[in-house]
Amino acid sequence: MLKTTISPIFSSFTGKPRTSRFIFKAFKVVLQDAPPSARRNASTNLTTLHQGPPTSAYVHLPFCRKRCHYCDFPILALGTSSSSSTKPSYVYEEGKEDDPRITNYVNLLVREIKATSTDFDARPSLETVFFGGGTPSLVPPKLVSLVLETLSSSFGLSPDAEISMEMDPGTFGAQKLKELMELGVNRVSLGVQAFQDELLKACGRAHGVSEVYEAIKLVKDCGVKNWSMDLISSLPHQSLDMWEESLRLAIESQPNHVSVYDLQVEQGTKFGNLYTPGQSPLPSETQSAEFYKTASSMLRGAGYEHYEVSSYSRDGFKCRHNLIYWKNKPFYAFGLGSASYVGGLRFSRPRRLKEYTSYVADLEKGAANWCGNGDVNLKDVATDIIMLSFRTSKGLEVKDFGEAFGSEVVKSICRVYEPYVESGHIVCLDDMRREVLSGEFKTLVANDEVKIEDHVRYLRLSDPDGFLLSNELISLAFNVIAS
Repeated sequence: MLKTTISPIFSSFTGKPRTSRFIFKAFKVVLQDAPPSARRNASTNLTTLHQGPPTSAYVHLPFCRKRCHYCDFPILALGTSSSSSTKPSYVYEEGKEDDPRITNYVNLLVREIKATSTDFDARPSLETVFFGGGTPSLVPPKLVSLVLETLSSSFGLSPDAEISMEMDPGTFGAQKLKELMELGVNRVSLGVQAFQDELLKACGRAHGVSEVYEAIKLVKDCGVKNWSMDLISSLPHQSLDMWEESLRLAIESQPNHVSVYDLQVEQGTKFGNLYTPGQSPLPSETQSAEFYKTASSMLRGAGYEHYEVSSYSRDGFKCRHNLIYWKNKPFYAFGLGSASYVGGLRFSRPRRLKEYTSYVADLEKGAANWCGNGDVNLKDVATDIIMLSFRTSKGLEVKDFGEAFGSEVVKSICRVYEPYVESGHIVCLDDMRREVLSGEFKTLVANDEVKIEDHVRYLRLSDPDGFLLSNELISLAFNVIAS
């Protein structure tokens, strides 16, 4: 599982993405009540998105073969198998008996899903399900089937739902993959991370490059049409040549989607104990920025659209589930450490199995509140929307934002952004997505009689330089909203 470190909203996300120390770094903003002008202008298109029933569900399957050196996620490392096999449990064997730890957890997960009741008038079927981890591909298909059946009976499951699963090389064979596909899994996110054995070993990954190529072949031979590949940059001892090689080999493998993450060194991890960000053998921030620029250049040059800060896709293969996050729409979440967004509340489940077990028991007794009542602070919503919108290539929809939070807020944000429009870090577009040049933008900002949103439809960060400066740019907007 790759997550983000953005606060306050992304600290609760349990799935992708984890972004770099210079891209969408953590912010801590104290928000007061929204001013009357914002409340008077509040529209339903932005401020009430969270109030509808979710159509997406994240499911956390926390099992891993072992903990990677950079990982601080809520996982359960299986270690040596308790079965009669002499092989460690992270070596995939077709037909091996189920690990009771996995079975017991899935049964607990099913209890949580069944105990999750909502009072929505409408109950639309789930359009996306994302199995994240951990390494979900370690879970036997019959237990995945149990989860999907429970989701379907509790919420409904659309016939054309996108059902994604994170899978690691070496954790599945053709039989398992085919069984998962028969259950409805139609999108695979392959955790490759690097194409160099020395880097994989240095990260504590359980697979090597040979398993990477085997996994890619399995995915293709089994007919998975929608599959993604994950790569990590800024690893210890990683050179630009190594990174370019990984990108080139990824492109040659022809995935429909590529996710590129910059290493985030977390306290309490092995890397956190060994390394200091920006110091050798980790790359400097300048070198990390070069990695990011290289990925953007090579992947876009190969025909991938850079549609989100860490995501690239072929036409028609954007991750529908992750787009729910970026559009600030509600979603269910189930499992250890997972976080939902329902009724305006972002609620994180316990990260430890004992506490999670108690939470499920409380939920069954009606003693746990996982769903909000729809009452939210409008400034919280505004900051969420800005942060989420600036993750995407589409950017912030200025007109909708102005209708929701007031033209004066838009004007104030545009004033602080004026130098960055001139420098090219922020791009302004009109209704036809034609660029509004910096001179015209400057004139609009200076004219107090003009509503900027009547002339500028989108503000987005340029690729890659704007994304690389996103911490500062988002912080400036936060300061405007909080003032």
